[in-house]
Amino acid sequence: MSDIPKGDATKGAKLFKQRCAQCHTLEEKGHHLVGPNLHGVMGRKTGQASGFNYTEANKKKGVIWSEETLFEYLLNPKAYIPGTKMAFPGLKKPQDRANLIAYLKEAT
Repeated sequence: MSDIPKGDATKGAKLFKQRCAQCHTLEEKGHHLVGPNLHGVMGRKTGQASGFNYTEANKKKGVIWSEETLFEYLLNPKAYIPGTKMAFPGLKKPQDRANLIAYLKEAT
């Protein structure tokens, strides 16, 4: 998807701390919180982080996480995966989503 802005990982780190860190960890072999550990999320299929209890909706979505799929998902997670238990409403600004994705790519 060529309409994804270039992300700034430093700004994405701040967004992660503000909006994501209460539910997700990033460390390799890190523990799950309310949401799954996100280490290795890029290239992983939805609903596949070992040891996390996903909804059937997440398991059955069958999407591989990439910049493009995360960009779309982070706009409105409940619309992208109807039935997900993720309460996060999404990031409406394209630049915020791009920054968060840049950080996730760097940190995981």
